Amino acid sequence: MDRIFAAKLLALSLAQGADEAEVYIKASKNLGIEVKGQEIETLESSMTAGYGVRIIKNRQLGFSYSTDPSDMSRVVDAALSVARYSEPDENLGFPLPLQARGVDIFDERIASITGDEAIEHVMRIEKAALDADGRIKKIRKAAGSFGASDTCIVNSRGIDACYSSTGCSAHITVVAEDGAESQMGYDYEGSRFLDEAAFGRVGSNAAKMALQLLGAKKIAPTKGSILLDSSVAVEFLGILAFALSSESVQKGKSMLAGKKGEQVISPLLNIIDNGLLAGKLGSKPFDGEGVPTTRKALIEKGVLTGLLYNSYTARKEGVQSTGNAARGGAFGLPGVGPTNLYVEPSLPEHAQEFQKLLNSIDKGLYVIETMGMHTVNPVSGEFSVGISGLWIENGVARYPVKEAAISGTVLELFRQAVMIGDDLRFYGNIGASSILIEAIDISG
Repeated sequence: MDRIFAAKLLALSLAQGADEAEVYIKASKNLGIEVKGQEIETLESSMTAGYGVRIIKNRQLGFSYSTDPSDMSRVVDAALSVARYSEPDENLGFPLPLQARGVDIFDERIASITGDEAIEHVMRIEKAALDADGRIKKIRKAAGSFGASDTCIVNSRGIDACYSSTGCSAHITVVAEDGAESQMGYDYEGSRFLDEAAFGRVGSNAAKMALQLLGAKKIAPTKGSILLDSSVAVEFLGILAFALSSESVQKGKSMLAGKKGEQVISPLLNIIDNGLLAGKLGSKPFDGEGVPTTRKALIEKGVLTGLLYNSYTARKEGVQSTGNAARGGAFGLPGVGPTNLYVEPSLPEHAQEFQKLLNSIDKGLYVIETMGMHTVNPVSGEFSVGISGLWIENGVARYPVKEAAISGTVLELFRQAVMIGDDLRFYGNIGASSILIEAIDISG
């Protein structure tokens, strides 16, 4: 399946009576590996290819898909049939072609990696964790994945765009034991480029996390500062990502509905969506409809300035798509989602070294793990989650803490940010630095 096939499918859709049509093609290959005890536990190699057809007829939308190129007539007929039973919608329409910028998202080393090379990288994750300390007794899961894909989109308004990309990831969960006590640690990295050092780094980081929680104790309820590790800040930013979708706002399911132009978080922070960052997993030259991706500030100096739009949600408000049509593949309709969403200081000089953030805490908790993030209400942003970490006094880590908790709303949390680190790190397509939050009730 390629551009020629896409053009035939587009022509057939129009010949059969579609007013407008779009063809989306995606082909991927992936290698996934898990190891245990320096032995391969699972090795899965897969290749998938499929195409989806969206048509508009009489302002009604139809969609169908297949993995078989010889199925093209049936797919077009099915899409037209679905359209006949759909509600007419004046906001339907496909985008016009615009010039997309190039972005560096392909690494030949991943595309051509051999099974033996991939296994060696994943072995390194586990070995680094076990070598870190004799108290690392168990590896729950050490895994890596390596993949490449080709994506093409053509539509009847002139879009004809394709790109190739690669991606790899490493993750591990370890258990540290000391006597009868055990603590878990986890780490993950993903990129469109192969960084051989990342595999060892993930293993040692997970071991460090588990080890520093050994000997954890409970604390009495208190009011103090919390320093969110970048991994924890990413979890909270992920909740805010849902609220920054125009689809969520239009459905009345966003904590940011009606707040454009208002101060919603700390003026020290910007929240950016940028699909043009080299090597990041959310980067691509254009979105799931062929609209070029860009860098856009959604929150500037704490003020909500924009939302994420695809073509449909943009038409509903009479604005331009921001290039945020998100598709999981060829077998679904585009929704709205971030490319690479991250928090940054509103001025470069606001970024501080991690140690400076730590030194500024009189009493508080460096939070390295949360429990119960799945219970956060994505609409209101209300949360009550368990936290673990290191108790800090006068800028020094005194002892590990377990079974503490914090509650509030996601917007309040980001509103109370007083410092941000210079240690931006991405987990998947969401990134954050360490963030210091003041005057938080911490329950024991």
